[in-house]
Amino acid sequence: MTLLDVQNLRVTFATEAGPVEAVRGVSFSLGRERLGIVGESGSGKTMTGRAVLRLIRPPGRIEADRMVFDGQNLIEASEREMRALRGKRIGMVMQDPKYSLNPVMTVGDQLTEGLRRRDGLGRRDAEAKAISALEAVQIRDPARVMEAYPHELSGGMGQRVMIAMMLIPEPDLLIADEPTSALDVTVQAEVLAILDRLVRDRGMGLIFISHDLRLVARFCDRVLVMYKGRVVEELQASNLLAAQHPYTRGLLNCLPRIGGPREPLPGLDRTGAWAE
Repeated sequence: MTLLDVQNLRVTFATEAGPVEAVRGVSFSLGRERLGIVGESGSGKTMTGRAVLRLIRPPGRIEADRMVFDGQNLIEASEREMRALRGKRIGMVMQDPKYSLNPVMTVGDQLTEGLRRRDGLGRRDAEAKAISALEAVQIRDPARVMEAYPHELSGGMGQRVMIAMMLIPEPDLLIADEPTSALDVTVQAEVLAILDRLVRDRGMGLIFISHDLRLVARFCDRVLVMYKGRVVEELQASNLLAAQHPYTRGLLNCLPRIGGPREPLPGLDRTGAWAE
């Protein structure tokens, strides 16, 4: 079953030098699976995720031949209809909890705000649901974390709080933008296990945005490789390390290898029709 269908998505920004296309004709579909999006910084990964939620503001402009989520046309949806979808049915874990969590609100206030405002729950019921969400992401002392401010949390715990916040409404689609980039290997594995369990147990669709090709190859089901706002290759994640496209091969060749040669890593050869 197709949960999200995107055809010819374009994100354009008006600048003094003329229009700049950050996303150029991206097309993909997503079922209840783990779809990875990889590429360099500036390749359009995050813009693609934000465009699905219609979070691009002027001077940015979103256009698409088709962008449908579970039968609802996202391009033609009103802002009120999008607000009803954001968080409740489509969640997004932002890249860094230091910048995504409000520094002057406790974790508990941030976790319960949506439940109280959107769902009309009382304080006690909202707190109980928030604590349950923190337990689901394996935070051992959720009552203490509820009273903490973001600066009092480690990077890994802050990331788990972000995931818990997005999972409280039990969305059908979760967009995770570099959710493990600031984490050490042990915590990274725990966060991935949490996401994997949610996809498997809840039947959720996941868009996993990352720079880490090896991680995506191990964790995702399918992969989109983006360059300069375009998808240059789509393949099964299990085949990612054997990809044939020159750009994907270039990214893979830039990865350091334990026990590999010590000479400088090769740079990307940006020649050929794909580099235009």
